[in-house]
Amino acid sequence: MTDTDVLLQRTGHLGHVVLNRPQAMNALNHGMIQAVAAALDAWETDDGVATVLISGAGERGLCAGGDIVSIYHDARTGGNQSEQFWRDEYHLNARIKRYPKPVVAFMDGVVLGGGVGISAHASHRVVTERSRIGMPETGIGFVPDVGGTYLLSRAPGELGTHAGLTGTMVSGADAVAMGLADHFVDSSLLPTLAAELAGRNASSAVARHGQEPPESALLAARAWIDDAYSADDAVTIVKRLAGSGVPEAEKAAATIAAKSPTAVTVTLEALRRARVLGSLEEVLDQDMRVSLRALRWPDFAEGIRAQLVDKDRNPAWRPAALADVPADVVKRTFESLGPDELGLGNARNGSVKVP
Repeated sequence: MTDTDVLLQRTGHLGHVVLNRPQAMNALNHGMIQAVAAALDAWETDDGVATVLISGAGERGLCAGGDIVSIYHDARTGGNQSEQFWRDEYHLNARIKRYPKPVVAFMDGVVLGGGVGISAHASHRVVTERSRIGMPETGIGFVPDVGGTYLLSRAPGELGTHAGLTGTMVSGADAVAMGLADHFVDSSLLPTLAAELAGRNASSAVARHGQEPPESALLAARAWIDDAYSADDAVTIVKRLAGSGVPEAEKAAATIAAKSPTAVTVTLEALRRARVLGSLEEVLDQDMRVSLRALRWPDFAEGIRAQLVDKDRNPAWRPAALADVPADVVKRTFESLGPDELGLGNARNGSVKVP
């Protein structure tokens, strides 16, 4: 991290966190996670700060996720740095959710993966007509983390299952319909809203500029989505989508078939487990188990290589088909880490039953 990767600004009663790596679409590195956490610590006890705002520099979006190429290189040399990155990141995700002061997140432009984690757990989540929000991890042989399965599993019907398995990016209107965001504001009004947050109550300032979102295309497709994704195994889901006679569903089947079979299978299981877990902290504990196991999958390194390193977009998944994913691989992915557990659920609830 450079000294300018995160800018901390104070205006009136507002503490403003600006993710400032626009050349990398504000992708989060470890230093940025630590800097945001330190700012939240300082501002929590500062009576001069009433509201915290999180936004991204540049025109492309809030945050394109974690610095996945760095994780790729770390995975090839042992993965110790990635483990600590995730531990600090997941603690930050939980901290944002439980922060005692209003946290406003401008989810403008592209918001992917870790960007969802740093924004969609905030108390006031603002999207715009430019928002494109997604958890695209299955395309790189990984599984949605940062509490993403907590959010997706609580979306209406099976909308979150569709988004998680396909990795599709949804619009601001879709995000509101899915419960990933609260307010729709025209992007041209964000500077004005930021200025008003310095002196006005966060809820009233956001409500003053909020507007009715456009119709959600994803919500309009809920009938075929719920029908196909209600199955509890990925093979059946793809068969239902492919045989539905609905062009959008057939496209979704092809999209899922091109993702990592192991990642798709584990993502579905993670979503089903997250649905019955009681808190974000418990889901983040699960994320830690899954992430550390996925770090060792051949598909993770292969997916990043194909998408972000060599960029040939032609990953060689192992195994290559959903039907060939071993059940024991899925089972082992969710086993307790023992003394290496993240422990957020324990801290919040006294004890956590590992499913």
